[in-house]
Amino acid sequence: MKYRERTPVRPYRVIKTYGNETGHSCAFRQWRANSHCNLIHGYALGFEITFESVELNEQNWVIDFGDLGILKKYLKETFDHTTVIARDDPEYETFLMLQNLNLVELIVLDNVGCEAFAEEVFNFCKQTLENDRVFVRSVRVFEHGSNSAVFGNF
Repeated sequence: MKYRERTPVRPYRVIKTYGNETGHSCAFRQWRANSHCNLIHGYALGFEITFESVELNEQNWVIDFGDLGILKKYLKETFDHTTVIARDDPEYETFLMLQNLNLVELIVLDNVGCEAFAEEVFNFCKQTLENDRVFVRSVRVFEHGSNSAVFGNF
């Protein structure tokens, strides 16, 4: 059994949610799928980001939700009225052509799907919002009430 270092206990946790109703209408395809998921389809994606800390700031908060404008902007730019494809999609050139014809707003990521989107947002939050006191615990991405994926430090 491989040893895995445990995440330190941080007693304070807050969750910022951008629900499906926030308008992150995103089209994508999982070209490797052996099902209809290999076709372009989309969802109004939702996001749930969990932050944690050992101590609260001077306002008694883990994080000031008002300071999350950079996250809101990133989510809109990446997942709102966009078409997301994997960097290795065999139809990459076709999607570039559609972008050049102004038919799609193309976003190219290493991987596609809720799990990959959760990891992508997690890494963005770590790079831009994490500091000596505030840590990103997890990111949950949901297509709808029945399907979601989580990436994080557990």
